[in-house]
Amino acid sequence: MKNKLSVLFIVLLIFSSQSSFIIQKSSSAEAPDWKLAYQSFTFKNFTFEEGLQKAKELGLDYVEAYRAQKLTAENSKQTHFDSDEATLEEMKQLLNKYQIKMINYGVVKGKNQQEWKRIFEFARKMGVETLVAELEPSQFDFLEKLCDEYNINIAIHNHPQPSRYWEPDSVLKYVSGRSHRIGACADVGHWVRSGLNPVECLKKLEGRIISIHFKDLNENGRDAHDVPWGTGISNVPAMLQELKKQGFKGVFSIEYEYNWDNNVPEIAQSIEYFNKTSANLK
Repeated sequence: MKNKLSVLFIVLLIFSSQSSFIIQKSSSAEAPDWKLAYQSFTFKNFTFEEGLQKAKELGLDYVEAYRAQKLTAENSKQTHFDSDEATLEEMKQLLNKYQIKMINYGVVKGKNQQEWKRIFEFARKMGVETLVAELEPSQFDFLEKLCDEYNINIAIHNHPQPSRYWEPDSVLKYVSGRSHRIGACADVGHWVRSGLNPVECLKKLEGRIISIHFKDLNENGRDAHDVPWGTGISNVPAMLQELKKQGFKGVFSIEYEYNWDNNVPEIAQSIEYFNKTSANLK
């Protein structure tokens, strides 16, 4: 009898240990796989290098660059996709110096197929994974081919109403049925400025969101401005919960368009809130 009880006790211990392992493994596997970047327009009053310095202080590893930022205090050339090779090399050196990857680039609008080809060539040289863009409807067919040829995504950005892509249905109209490399760059702040519910907009775009311009605004309406995440009316926890539910694995770009000359403390507050909130999502 004692031997039978001993065997039963050992079996229970093994089962308990395995159950504990499975629970821990499941919890770890469900952590969101998200990258936090900054849209360099956030630091438009500074040079590209100064923006990289600020990003490094904030602990960020990724940048979504835009095309009209002065490179350094000494070099007035811009972070433009048509830059000469020397400028591109200096951009790469700055990124390496601060150990930040240019993961996205935009918002870009190519005039024609030839200009788009140059944009894709620039993106490949810089290691860009996603071009954030606002396209002409006639451009989708040849851009879909370029996306697959270069292994680079295009994420359609939404400016506020009355721009072409201001609400999710207008994006879905053009991306549905196309390559998975063409989808949405969800600017949640511009949805709020257009009077839309950002959580409901995210739901509509499920499966087609490639990248996000993430924001929290102080009020609804066109004149709303950015505030530290979690202090505004955009319902940041619900947006993050929805994105986790969707299995979103893309880039969150911080685009903080307020308090331009001294927004680092507010961005730091936003990053802290983002990390804490995303870690506690169910």
